[in-house]
Amino acid sequence: MFRNIHTAPWVTGAAVIMIMAASSLPAQEKSTSMKPVEIGTRLELFVDDLLVERMTGVAFRLHAPVRQAPAKSPLPSGGYGTIIKDGDLYRAYYRTDIPGYDKGRYGERNADNEPNEITCYAESRDGIEWTFPDLGITKIQSSKGGNVILARQAPFTHNFTPFLDTRPGVAPAARYKALAGSGGTGLIAFKSADGIHWSKIQDAPVIKTPKQAPGTPWPFDSESPAFWSEAENCYVCFVRTWGMIEPPQTDPFKKFQRRVSRTTSTDFITWTPLVDTAANLPGEQLYTNETHPYFRAPHIYVALPSRFTGGIEMGEPVEGKWGSTDIMLMTMRAGSASYQRTFKEAFIRPGMDPARWKQRANYVSLNVVPTGPEEMSIYNTISGDRYTLRTDGFISVNAGADGGELRTKPLIFAGDALSINFSTGAAGSLRVEIQDASGQALPGFGLDDCQAVIGDVIEQRVRWKNTSDLAAIAGKSVRLRFAMRECDLYSFRFRSK
Repeated sequence: MFRNIHTAPWVTGAAVIMIMAASSLPAQEKSTSMKPVEIGTRLELFVDDLLVERMTGVAFRLHAPVRQAPAKSPLPSGGYGTIIKDGDLYRAYYRTDIPGYDKGRYGERNADNEPNEITCYAESRDGIEWTFPDLGITKIQSSKGGNVILARQAPFTHNFTPFLDTRPGVAPAARYKALAGSGGTGLIAFKSADGIHWSKIQDAPVIKTPKQAPGTPWPFDSESPAFWSEAENCYVCFVRTWGMIEPPQTDPFKKFQRRVSRTTSTDFITWTPLVDTAANLPGEQLYTNETHPYFRAPHIYVALPSRFTGGIEMGEPVEGKWGSTDIMLMTMRAGSASYQRTFKEAFIRPGMDPARWKQRANYVSLNVVPTGPEEMSIYNTISGDRYTLRTDGFISVNAGADGGELRTKPLIFAGDALSINFSTGAAGSLRVEIQDASGQALPGFGLDDCQAVIGDVIEQRVRWKNTSDLAAIAGKSVRLRFAMRECDLYSFRFRSK
């Protein structure tokens, strides 16, 4: 077990509170026969302990996203949302209601068919200020249509979830794809050449509603994110399913549990049976899973689900509804069917605005996207707020003033140089030793040979005795030993010069 630290903004985000959990650090050496992990030139984040063998005097540290000042032309608040970065263009898809909704014209609302809901589209060149093009696709009441791309197509307008298909050789007419639907329809597949004009791939659902126990709520009623996984060489989709809470409960708000299941496909039409990801803590409700490949390390999937609390708002009980929500952080390695939860507490707290403490007041859009070389953004679809994090900055390995070390499991890398994403204090430092599989320093690559790095850099090349060339040891089984003081280490990668 490794030690964890949680950090959260204090009022302005300029300072942090540090909460340290109990720890148990392994003292014994691991077997030198441990099978090496082949990482090639992949960027590796410290969102889990997959590559970690030993930590001494250091801890995982969760970094809270920072709420930014409102934009002049922000995305509107609404329901579910998706942000796609397509080259230099940011595309936003979000659910809202028909302006001046006329139930006599469009029909009564109910849980499974929301005729008032529409799917809208916006664009941005920086991910901050947004424009809302008049697309002229569909007429809404007296409007010419504006930025509406789907209307009068319930239940698909409720949870329309698009993505940019990066599969090699994808047909230009299906460069964008989407899933939408409810438990009554199953998930229907859509396609688009431009991300604006959409059509069904087929009328029949591609992911059918699973059999459930009588009385179980319908699945699929939140976003069902899908994407092409470069690492798995198939499409992957994560959907909302339900399970019974154990032991059985009589309170209808505690009887069933919102869960996340996974399925895969090679053609986007035929999907494997749903597999539960076992993500929930006992009794925990996870909504809107928002799972997606991290844009700098697509073999790592990031999920930002909303956590529902049972009947509590601002610490006070509320009857007949769910209570406050916050945002969690979960990750999954490509090929796995289980989420890793290095931290089980909130990633984004409701904050100081009382409105954010109401039920269903905190959902985020699908996808964390870069909004600068040193920054990435997360969007709250309910408040319209934008939050930022340092690039790769979900979780770091943190060392305090007393210093500490991390040693990796055996690794096999490609490339000829090591780069790190790190931040130190003025009195801090980081050095790296490269060891053989048995844990002995390689000649010329010991700690004393390494030039200490000091500063705050997204990508810093590490040097030993005036060299950074690692070509001679590429392809061999090695370990990395990071010696740190007043330092956060976010990620590392081997790459070619």
